[in-house]
Formats: sequence, C-alpha cells, structure tokens
Amino acid sequence: MKIEERTFMVAAGGEMLQVRRFWPFGSTENSAALTLVLLHEALGSIDQWRDFPQALVAATGIPVLAYDRCGFGGSQPLMTPRGDDFFDRELLSLDDLLQSCRIERPVLFGHSDGATIALLFAAVYPDRTVAVISEAAHLFVEEKTLTGIRETVQRWQNSDMRERLGRYHGEKVETVFSAWAEAWLDPAFRTWNIEKQMARIVCPVLALQGEDDAYGTKRQLDAIRTGVSGDSRIRLLPGCGHIPHREAKTEVLAETAAFIEKLTVGS
Repeated sequence: MKIEERTFMVAAGGEMLQVRRFWPFGSTENSAALTLVLLHEALGSIDQWRDFPQALVAATGIPVLAYDRCGFGGSQPLMTPRGDDFFDRELLSLDDLLQSCRIERPVLFGHSDGATIALLFAAVYPDRTVAVISEAAHLFVEEKTLTGIRETVQRWQNSDMRERLGRYHGEKVETVFSAWAEAWLDPAFRTWNIEKQMARIVCPVLALQGEDDAYGTKRQLDAIRTGVSGDSRIRLLPGCGHIPHREAKTEVLAETAAFIEKLTVGS
C-alpha cells in the first residue's frame, strides 16, 4: 500500500507541537473517520516510532496521526518545569490537538507514558474516545519500575545514550531525560495511582505488555482488565520487553488490525 504523509505544526494548549499525519494514497482527510492517534513514551518522539505508523496504515487501512508532546522532538521546549499536574496538562493539550486537527473519532494508541495518557484521556473524556490501545501502560508505581529507571540512569551516565537520544530531541535532550527520571524517582511520586479512574473508561480497550518488560509486571495489565468498565482484551507477549511495537511488531499489528475491524463492523 502506498502511504502519504505530511508534517506540520499545530498550536494546542498554548504550545506549538509537531504533528505528522499518515494516510492511504488516494484517500482524503475525513473528520468523521476513525483515526489512530499515537502517543509516544516518556523519552520518545514521532521519529522514534520508526516505520510503525506506516505499518499501522497498511494493516488497518485507516489514517494515523503522531505528534511530539511539548518538550520532545520537533515541538517547542518546555517553558515551565513539569509539576505534579503533568498528566492533567497532557490531557488538555491532547484535547486541544484533536480539535485543532478535526479528529472526531480518535482511537488512542499509546506506549508507556503515552499509554497512561491515553487511558486517562478515555476516563476524563469518555464521549470523545472511540477506543484505546495501550502498550506497557503504568497505573501505579512498582518497585520493578523504579529499578528499571535507576538502571536506565546508569546507562545515561555510562554509555552513548545521551548522543543517541539527542538525534531526536536536539538541545532538549537533557531536559527530556531529567524530567522523566526525576519525576518517577521522586519519593513523593511513589504513591501515584490511577486505578480508580479506570472505572470511568467505557470504550473498548486493547492492552498489550511484554512479558520481559523492564519497567512493569503483569499486575499493570490485570489492573486495566479489572478496572475498566468497557470491553477489554489483554495480551502478555512472550519474549518481549518494553517496546512491543518494535520487539513483537507482527503480533502487535495483528492484534491492532483485529481490534480495529471489530470497531468498524456495523459503523
């Protein structure tokens, strides 16, 4: 399938965000059509999805929108430090972005922190969310999460990780990494928990996680399954770590395509 794409800037939530849209060749933008909206991880960006957006379009036949959250990739730098209201601010930004891009029927596909944002958005805006696909979401802090982050801090200090991430974030790379590590390792964040909010999610949810995820256990998947009010499917992927769309790409694409097909039946 030939796929077209366009990169542009959008003002959302008072911030300038870089956006990239992907769609099947020959089709036109339709605000009433389903659109997969990609929300990247805490150290991520549009480009770090690699060829996954194009693969999603080919597998599902529906358009994809990816964007750099404020402070990441090609979007503007953070103007103020991230505070305890970090996730709330991300929800407002996403809501404004969807309206600016005229996306009326979003299927939110989030990875790691992006998956957490997707689930929270579905809880806060149940009438605005068609469905959620969650990869490696966190609903609460586990000791394994903290251990994985501490090990990543060691790699940051003792490897070329800074240079590799700098290819995507440029001069923002130090802020990107420190904001993530310091927030999660802050003792005050240890009690963070959004399990209760899951009951407000009424849309279908597909939740995926690698069995060898260095930042979380199957307890996260179980909390999604038992917490959401809508239909849910969870899948623990064997031999897979924290990035299912890269490490188990074939399985993730198949699960996503089947999930999307169920959404479109009768629509």
